[in-house]
Amino acid sequence: MDRAEKREFVTQFNKVLKGSEVVVVAHYSGLTVAQMSTLRRQMKKQGAGVKVAKNRLAKIALEGTDVAHVAPLLKGPTIIAYSGDPVAAPKVAVDFAKANEKFVILGGAMGATSLNVDAVKALASLPSLDELRAKIIGLVQAPATKIAQLANAPAAKLARVFGAYGAKEAS
Repeated sequence: MDRAEKREFVTQFNKVLKGSEVVVVAHYSGLTVAQMSTLRRQMKKQGAGVKVAKNRLAKIALEGTDVAHVAPLLKGPTIIAYSGDPVAAPKVAVDFAKANEKFVILGGAMGATSLNVDAVKALASLPSLDELRAKIIGLVQAPATKIAQLANAPAAKLARVFGAYGAKEAS
């Protein structure tokens, strides 16, 4: 990369990091290209992203962001996973680390809060934003369906009683 490309990369990555809710830093030494492609696909599927960059450029891109305090983790072959959903990137990273022992999570950040490895794993165990929304919708809809069932129950019981009397008279 020449200087202009590096400057452009730092600017773009800085914008991405400013728009991210969570960042996960991990070592990826020893992973194959196919494994990296799988990681990228899984991250993209969950609405997250992955960047492999020179640590020096990544540290410059981190400056001025809420997650700038992860810079000390950038030593050796590191990868930065990020997402707007606070659970997406940690969940994919932890699942990928379970399947690939060469992928080692170092830590991360959620806003101004630093996350160690255990905190990243705890964050990954939480349900995603879409799952939480589905649960809330289910909880909101449940009382409405129960009210509708209760309102219709007396009429249904009356209809069965009338039907039984009608069947009794016909026989």
